[in-house]
Amino acid sequence: MSEISVQEHVSIRIEDQMITEIGPNVDHHGVDVTIDASDAVVIPGLVDAHTHSVFVGTREEEFLARLQGKSYDEGGIQSSARAVAAASERELVQASLPRLQRMIENGTTTVEIKSGYGLSLEGETKLLLAIRQLRKTIPIRVVATFLGAHAFPRGVRRDDYISTIITEMIPTVRRRRLAQFCDVFCDEGFFTPSETRTILRAARGAGLRLKLHADELADVGGAELAADLEATSADHLLRTNERGMRRLREAGVIPVLLPGTAFTLGSPYAPARKMVDLDLPVAIATDFNPGTCLIYSMWIIIALAVMRMGLTIEEALTAATLNGAAALELSGDIGSIEEGKHADLLVLNLDNYRQIPYFFGYNPVRIVLRDGKVIYDRTKSNRPARFKKAAPRLS
Repeated sequence: MSEISVQEHVSIRIEDQMITEIGPNVDHHGVDVTIDASDAVVIPGLVDAHTHSVFVGTREEEFLARLQGKSYDEGGIQSSARAVAAASERELVQASLPRLQRMIENGTTTVEIKSGYGLSLEGETKLLLAIRQLRKTIPIRVVATFLGAHAFPRGVRRDDYISTIITEMIPTVRRRRLAQFCDVFCDEGFFTPSETRTILRAARGAGLRLKLHADELADVGGAELAADLEATSADHLLRTNERGMRRLREAGVIPVLLPGTAFTLGSPYAPARKMVDLDLPVAIATDFNPGTCLIYSMWIIIALAVMRMGLTIEEALTAATLNGAAALELSGDIGSIEEGKHADLLVLNLDNYRQIPYFFGYNPVRIVLRDGKVIYDRTKSNRPARFKKAAPRLS
């Protein structure tokens, strides 16, 4: 993670969405568009591998109460679930577009979006359909994750809800191809490791890849369960012990750490330095959501990883790009500037990449490219990236 390649005075040639050549003597013959980045830094597009960015309503009262000492529990999730139940699919899409717009302006070119505020077949389906519509509408890559096991709906027995997830929700997700991943909130006060194992085995049987919210509030063995199930990623991991970390490494599970949530909640940060020293390929993400982290800027997340989690800037930059891509099983296509990969690139108004955490809270993005196309250019207009017009009827 600390070994990154820095090249100066080179050109990058892009053809048909892909990087085809990098070097000091790139052939410019037949080039249609040239972007002058001679006074800038160019890095891979940022990969935000854990968000809950499709929701309606806000939870500022919960936020302010928590600052006065009220502990975090599932009540906030229930509040968002009620708001989602009252909203239409179109309202969910329209509420989410400005958030994703700001992510694009801050250099995110790939975003994972979870459901989880539905807590019913109808609600989860509605959220996943909104995510599908957003994938068609916005100019960045969107990865959908089914998180029906985010909390237990009020008035429903635990066993009954788990049965609904397994017998109704997962088959619907599979049949309608609504998500690539299935996630479960495996933690104290939420889903037990045994319940999580049951749900994720059913999801894997339906062809979904696996993720876990694990060990955020207590060390319940979530990391070890993720290793047992050979999940793609285990996320949060604030309380995970060293044995769990070693199991993740042995199983090839990517830890996705979310420093913005620890910052917002005033919680201890995940042991990122320990993980990297154990040769775990750590990823970092925003966890953007209405209750515990309203941070949508990956620049702030990178800075927190350096300032509060003990990562070097090189490690944090790798965590926000290549390892984030690995947490979505996309590292063969994106996450680094290499010939044969998709041309997801950022042009930054910086002298060097080491200034990223130094200018805390500053958005250095000048130009954003996804698949070689400019989707945001601050130098030409103050207007946000253009979105495709939403279809009159949402499906």
